[in-house]
Amino acid sequence: MRLTEVAGWVPVRTHRWSRVGPDLLRIGALCLLVCGWAGLAAQSGTKPGDTRDPASEVIQRMVQQNRLRAQHLKYFTSRRHYHVEFHGFGKTMSADMQAQVTYNAASGKTFQVIAESGSHLLLNHVLKKLLQTEQDDSQQQKAALTPANYNFQFQTREIENGRTLYVFAVEPKVKNKLLYRGRIWIDGDDYAVVRVEAQPAESPSFWIKSTDIHHVYAKDGEFWLPQTNRSESKIRLGGSALLTIDYGTYQFEEPHRTAPAEASELTAPKPLQDGR
Repeated sequence: MRLTEVAGWVPVRTHRWSRVGPDLLRIGALCLLVCGWAGLAAQSGTKPGDTRDPASEVIQRMVQQNRLRAQHLKYFTSRRHYHVEFHGFGKTMSADMQAQVTYNAASGKTFQVIAESGSHLLLNHVLKKLLQTEQDDSQQQKAALTPANYNFQFQTREIENGRTLYVFAVEPKVKNKLLYRGRIWIDGDDYAVVRVEAQPAESPSFWIKSTDIHHVYAKDGEFWLPQTNRSESKIRLGGSALLTIDYGTYQFEEPHRTAPAEASELTAPKPLQDGR
């Protein structure tokens, strides 16, 4: 978009929102894809004596374990709380929503709005559309965290709450507004992503100056599932938008319990040292 195209409608507040509103939706959709299925899975056995590159092995194990977790997760429900604030263009708006999410491996996710309050503009044009976007994408892998979509560079190893975490920088291989760049933290025992700090690979539009996404997973049984998300966008002409999601408590129910697929074995990676 050229700046001359913007000048004709910038002074009109409704026109400003007509551009910024959809951009906030794109940011929200990106946040949901960051959450995605990066944390779902089960564990497999290990063998000593690996001779492959340790950093590459960590990523290989993460990809395989994510696939196994997704296969094992058959059903869950949780009650989420969404909060969005918008400050700018001489106004302040906010909205809150509680929604019941039901996931079924055969059909994906469905949402039921339990309660809502605040700005109808934010409720209808941001939060409800976020629910619809996630529901539509729940059977797809548009931005999977895999070597096909990203380059991974090992940065350091950290100890947090007694657990080893491998920290990698991630950079998208192709230009795509659904991908992101930043850092991920991978658990050294389960090879699941436990935290993401990232920015969109491409700005959704001229209006969005920058967006910071902070996403945290927590382990529930054998699964690593989204716990919290905080995403803040800076508007180029002044102002900001903040989206927070509390994913609530997960309830696992399997109407038709089946034996889990066998986890294939992978060789244990060598310990990584800082800077390798």
